[in-house]
Amino acid sequence: MAISLTQAAARHVTRYLAKRGKGVGVRLGVKTTGCSGLAYKLEYVDEVAPEDVVFENHGVKLLVDPKSLAYIDGTELDFVREGLNEGFRFNNPNERDRCGCGESFRV
Repeated sequence: MAISLTQAAARHVTRYLAKRGKGVGVRLGVKTTGCSGLAYKLEYVDEVAPEDVVFENHGVKLLVDPKSLAYIDGTELDFVREGLNEGFRFNNPNERDRCGCGESFRV
C-alpha cells in the first residue's frame, strides 16, 4: 500500500508549511458525502497521530488514517495550475466514477 505526491505538490506543501511556521505534513483521507458517496479531505497537520500511516515523498510526510487507506491506496497527489486556477489533484486508480460537479467519487 502506498500514497505518493508529485514534486509540484511537495513544493507547494513545503512552501505552505514554511509560511505557517509549523507542521509536519498533510493528512489525506476520505469522508462520506456528495452524490457519488466519497470526497477527499486534505488538511495540514502539526503532529502525527498514533494510528496514522505515514508515507514520505520529496521530503514531505503524507499521513493517512487506516480506514481511508483502502479507498485511496495507490493515489498520487499532484498540484496543478490551469489558467488562473490552481489546486490539488487526486490521481486515484481506485476511482470508478466521479460526480458531474467533481465534488465526490465512487470506488
